[in-house]
Amino acid sequence: MDNLPSSRLIRFFGGHNIVFMLLVAILVGVTVYIYSKVSFIFHPIFVILSTIGPPIILAFIAYYLLNPIVNLLEKLHIPRIWGIIIIILGIIGLLTGLVLVTAPAIETQVLDLAQNFPTYINKMSAGFKTWIDDSFLGSYYDDAYDWVTAKLSNIPADVVKYVGGATEGLVSFASTLTHIVIALITFPFFLFFLLKDSEKFKQYCLKLLPPKFRNDANHILKHMDLQVGSYIQGQIIVATCIGLLLYIGYLIIGLDYAITLAIIAAVTSVVPYLGPMIAVTPAIIIALVTSPVMLLKMAIVWAAVQFLEGHFISPNIMGKTMQIHPLTIMVVLLVSGNLFGIFGVVLAIPGYAILKVVITYLYGKFKGRYNRYFGKDAGTYNLTDDHLHR
Repeated sequence: MDNLPSSRLIRFFGGHNIVFMLLVAILVGVTVYIYSKVSFIFHPIFVILSTIGPPIILAFIAYYLLNPIVNLLEKLHIPRIWGIIIIILGIIGLLTGLVLVTAPAIETQVLDLAQNFPTYINKMSAGFKTWIDDSFLGSYYDDAYDWVTAKLSNIPADVVKYVGGATEGLVSFASTLTHIVIALITFPFFLFFLLKDSEKFKQYCLKLLPPKFRNDANHILKHMDLQVGSYIQGQIIVATCIGLLLYIGYLIIGLDYAITLAIIAAVTSVVPYLGPMIAVTPAIIIALVTSPVMLLKMAIVWAAVQFLEGHFISPNIMGKTMQIHPLTIMVVLLVSGNLFGIFGVVLAIPGYAILKVVITYLYGKFKGRYNRYFGKDAGTYNLTDDHLHR
């Protein structure tokens, strides 16, 4: 085994395996060190990426939702470009109609909820304090309440300190709003060309690679497309179903702010596990302040919707596409959220799916190579369960 010939790449660089690996590690370390010293040079690149990133991400999400419909229209002998135009115009018209019809009711509920939510919090806190004062936890509650009050009183000063004053805060808000408006305006154009030329763009990118690696790259891209596309389509459909079911349930039991709470639940349900916990919190507060009976009704509705989602909706829509352990999902969400904020939480699972596809494929290649060189001496890996390697 010590006399096994080195690969062509290693012979090209003129060193043994260990020497080559150490050289690569040293070069990576030097590159990271140099980058840390001259990172300001790349600031324009970061600005460009932060500008075009959001509309491209939105376009990809919409692409995975709409591409199956475009393909269906193409099978019905409708030219692809006309199918894309029809779908985009239809969606714009549908969204415009929904906004015009539902915006007044939603606006009224949102403003009313924003105005009354502090009152709900105070009522719940007062009731909880009355209950806990009669228990041995009373003194601890008073200390905790004083600590929280002191911290909350410092929030305005902390916010001013963080944003550097009202002017800087206003500039920051205007900049964020501008980025959002630009993303919403430009993403339909990205979506149009993505739906129209996605296959051409993919083939163009593959041709940039050396011919030796094109089949592997194409194989990886196909599995990425399947994993990410299935996840996005399934998660959007599941979140929509949860929002509709909760809205119907809240209307039946007469819970205030039904449509607002349902929209919050639908939006947050895009994030697995953490989303439903965030969504149920305002509903619990409003139901608890309304009456204990309303809290019980809300709990029944929420349990029924979660039962339907867990046993019927998700298994039939999501299936076993992702095959990610729940603990792994929690860890990925927490780490990604800590690193990249709210966008990290939303994009954590698709990003993990892409990384998993690449690592799984490379690991399959490693197992095949190990079997070829060392399998006869020490036993072979089982490759039958490696769907990416086949």
